[in-house]
Amino acid sequence: MNVKSINTILIANRGEIASRIIRTCKKMGITSVAVYSEADKNALFVKQADLAIYIGDPEPAKSYLDQDKIIQAAKTTGADAIHPGYGFLSENATFAQRCKDEGITFIGPKPEAIEAMGSKSRAKEIMEQSGVPVIPGYRGKDQSNATLKTEALKIGFPVLLKATAGGGGKGMRIAHEEKEIELAIASAKREAKSAFGDDELLIEKYIQSGRHIEFQIFGDQQGNVIHLLERECSIQRRYQKVIEESPSPVMTEGLRKKMGDAAVLAAKALNYDNAGTVEFIFDENSGDFYFLEVNTRLQVEHPVTEEITGLDLVQMQIESVQGLPLQIKQEDVKGEGYAIEARLYAEDAANDFAPATGTVYKFQYPDVEGLRVESAIESGSQISMFYDPMIAKIIVKGANRQVAHTKLNYVLQHLVCQGTVTNLPFLKALLAHKDFKNGKYDTHFIDNHINLSDINKYSDDSIEEVLIAATLYRWNQREQTRKILRSLPSGWRNNFYEFQKEIFVLGDQTFEVQYRFEQAHFSFAIHQKEFKASIVEAGKSSIRINSNGLQKEYAIIQVGHEIFAHTATIGNLKFIQQDRFPIKEKEKVNGGYESPIPSQVVKINIEPGDKVKEGDPLMVISSMKMENILVANQDGVVEEVYVEEGHNVEAGFLLLKVNEQ
Repeated sequence: MNVKSINTILIANRGEIASRIIRTCKKMGITSVAVYSEADKNALFVKQADLAIYIGDPEPAKSYLDQDKIIQAAKTTGADAIHPGYGFLSENATFAQRCKDEGITFIGPKPEAIEAMGSKSRAKEIMEQSGVPVIPGYRGKDQSNATLKTEALKIGFPVLLKATAGGGGKGMRIAHEEKEIELAIASAKREAKSAFGDDELLIEKYIQSGRHIEFQIFGDQQGNVIHLLERECSIQRRYQKVIEESPSPVMTEGLRKKMGDAAVLAAKALNYDNAGTVEFIFDENSGDFYFLEVNTRLQVEHPVTEEITGLDLVQMQIESVQGLPLQIKQEDVKGEGYAIEARLYAEDAANDFAPATGTVYKFQYPDVEGLRVESAIESGSQISMFYDPMIAKIIVKGANRQVAHTKLNYVLQHLVCQGTVTNLPFLKALLAHKDFKNGKYDTHFIDNHINLSDINKYSDDSIEEVLIAATLYRWNQREQTRKILRSLPSGWRNNFYEFQKEIFVLGDQTFEVQYRFEQAHFSFAIHQKEFKASIVEAGKSSIRINSNGLQKEYAIIQVGHEIFAHTATIGNLKFIQQDRFPIKEKEKVNGGYESPIPSQVVKINIEPGDKVKEGDPLMVISSMKMENILVANQDGVVEEVYVEEGHNVEAGFLLLKVNEQ
């Protein structure tokens, strides 16, 4: 048997997946090479690699998607192989073929399999011919808007428009009725073109109540193909997975056999020779399942499979491209225990999961048996507008589903991520929902069962508790640096009855905290309510407080006027500490439209002088690979447009102005 030697692997990716691949490289004694853009020059994954090489500007098209730069980086560093991770160039058949032509091993399936599955329409044809059940739909070459609209009408609403290239929820839109179809086509095409360089779409019947269940497949160069059990991925927002678990709550041995056999059948139809995933939609009402797609790469959620099987999928990928046969047979594949993964994102769930940017000032998590955290974020890391907003994948393994969920809930309660908005409150609310606990959910669960408007709301008692902690933290910090009149007690006044005062802003609420130091404890007054508390111990970024005999720990840091506070029973809160003479806020421009988040201007639909009606699309902006359409909130005339297509703007930047008509 001829085994190919691999000594150095260049990782054509970034973030947590780069870190993940580096870890296996170190385990196997293989030199790892990271590539990095200007935005990632100080990133954790860059420091973890044995070598790191700069490849360009932050925009993916100028760095991580630039094939010339990736190939040249591999040659410069003497890499034998390239691991593409997921996203970016991982499912680009042209790139895989180019690696082969350049004498560099591409760690993934052969280019022919990627090409066949790269077109979702071609993939469905192959699956139909192989006897794998597929959803009714249109996947023709005629991609004119008129034809796409006609085919959608034939299928019947609702329909799902999906980019035939790529995945990850990009280039996907649902049209529920005829009047939505044209805008959905235009938006899906544009997003697909931006993400994958290809705007071809397919249309399929949208199953209203289905479960997204996928099977991990693996093949070798000797023609062996197996599946490594299933992952339940139905909890999704914006067509992207948020929670993945295995085994699926609805799986039976009979159903696993049917779906697993279909997954292997799909892989064999492609002569598949590496890691991949066959995705199905399962209709719980009928018991039928349909083929969705094959992802010809490692999945984001692969750690779930690794935890229940004990396998290292990255190592298996490397061994497969070296020419080694699979070391495990189908009958040897056994799932042990239960594993669940939650994706922590920099995003505001209450604002339609809008992505957020900023600095993660503090990132830490508890030490829990069975916990695995995949992340390239550390305290001080920057969340960039140019890339996916995922901060970490939090994976927990337990003896059964209840044990795993209990552990995950504990981890989420004690996880500290301060400095940017995250979906942590959403994840905790999701885990607490009784239907989710009982495994009763489908792909619409978030829309139908989670009240996002309440996600970031806190009780008065919780807010008052954290205000006291923030006030004592600030008091202690001042005490540590006080140099004048240290013999006088803190907050000394001529009039004993006069309180010291702090003013904090939380959202649109302002709180005045009055307090007084009385020997061993403090007295507080907040909104006519009185409290007493004392400091047990305090550090630079934490404080422990005793209130009525109950001691609690708070993680607190202050950056400028921003105070970030966390405690396990409440979560992360951000206050603004207000000056005695606050700076007047910038006045809003009447009729002005501001960028809600740091974004890139993708398309401008209007120009000065145009008349617009309420609901008309004005501009398309993109942040973290997700498009948002800015629509008119009133009838009027466009007075001025302050940006051009391609411009990068910060949150709050004035984009255009419309005069009311």
